[in-house]
Amino acid sequence: MTSAKDIRPRTDDLAAQAQYLSTSPSASFHSPSSHGSALTRTIPVANAKHLKPFATQDIKVLLLENVNQTGREILQQQGYQVEFLKSSLPEDELIEKIRDVHVIGIRSKTKLTARILKEAKNLIVIGCFCIGTNQVDLQYAADQGIAVFNSPFSNSRSVAELVIGEIIVLARQLGDRSNEMHNGTWNKVSNKCWEIRGKTLGIIGYGHIGAQLSVLAEAMGLSVIFYDVINLMALGTARQVDTLEALLAEADFVTCHVPELAETKGMIGPKQFEQMKNGSYLINASRGTVVDIPALIHAMRSGKVAGAALDVYPNEPAGNGDYFNNELNEWGTDLRSLKNLILTPHIGGSTEEAQRAIGVEVAQALTRYVNEGSTLGAVNLPEVALRSLTMDEPNHARVIYIHKNIPGVLRKVNEIIGDHNVDKQMTDSRGDVAYLMADISNVNAAVIKDLYERLESLNSRIMTRILY
Repeated sequence: MTSAKDIRPRTDDLAAQAQYLSTSPSASFHSPSSHGSALTRTIPVANAKHLKPFATQDIKVLLLENVNQTGREILQQQGYQVEFLKSSLPEDELIEKIRDVHVIGIRSKTKLTARILKEAKNLIVIGCFCIGTNQVDLQYAADQGIAVFNSPFSNSRSVAELVIGEIIVLARQLGDRSNEMHNGTWNKVSNKCWEIRGKTLGIIGYGHIGAQLSVLAEAMGLSVIFYDVINLMALGTARQVDTLEALLAEADFVTCHVPELAETKGMIGPKQFEQMKNGSYLINASRGTVVDIPALIHAMRSGKVAGAALDVYPNEPAGNGDYFNNELNEWGTDLRSLKNLILTPHIGGSTEEAQRAIGVEVAQALTRYVNEGSTLGAVNLPEVALRSLTMDEPNHARVIYIHKNIPGVLRKVNEIIGDHNVDKQMTDSRGDVAYLMADISNVNAAVIKDLYERLESLNSRIMTRILY
């Protein structure tokens, strides 16, 4: 564990700080696709000033579920106290752990419910080292002023490549042939084994993953159609269809890439299987609740669906082991008995490249929030950012005031900071929560303390942070 640097309020010269590199959230690489992945790069800002939080002891970070080393190293290099665990924690243990941490990093197994977050008195930010954020109570976190960041782009390619592989494996019945060979059976057949060239791929959800998959599929000779709830620009020769029914009726392969919402729960059920072509294939690498599994079992047994690949499930084990059974999901045995069925343990984004990129992307977002207050990329708070302070601005402080979005707040805040020179200020709201950031010049530790205490006393306050 790296020793934490002193970040307590100081009475000495505020300018006595080392020079650090600052990450520019806008400096990103984008693929030719407007939906493509973005890899955040660290850009050195000349003479950048490293801000520290006022009225906060050493920043404590808890990382669960074997967050990639790249992310751990970025956080450790900041001087934070980083505790790393390879697994998730039971709820009661997590409540004990989370009480004194300022930053928590999780993946998909850890559930941060309102009950858990209620105990996290020091928590200011959550990092989801994955695409999804449905494991976090986002509204409760926002109401407490806790920012939540994720990685919406970094594993898109990994998931898209997995789906391409599964399309070929299903079309050629490779899983069954492999299992037969492992059991000593030689079964050379071509019946109902197909090339994918010239077939039609139907993509449900044309976001980052769906668009990447579209490009790869076309390169392999597939015709691509897609359905999305909003109109999107198609890549290549892909074509958007107006309804889910139209996609199901035309596609030879159907693949799901949608978030977990009330509207997507059971999105593929008995009615949708009936609408699919006879002998078509289904792939789900999105969320486990999207596909009605008993309906899939029936469709495969009847021959309506010739094969399927599942990477996600309604209930998933909290850790590795012999847990994928009927106790977890009552249909487990029936599902495992099917032919030409690929079952994988939620590994769509589990590649070295994806996990490294996710580690960098989320860890940098966390450090930007802790050190600079930037909420760019936050999924539950307004997106607000100011340019970095520099070493030429030694006696400056950055005021961050997260508050209830009610009338009169800005007047009261500006009455408090108005006696000082406000160099720059920005505010935005999202629902019932608003986020204000202002840089104030010519202040010392006594002035900062006074500002902090006066802002904390306001009835509209959700969270006050002052960085200097």
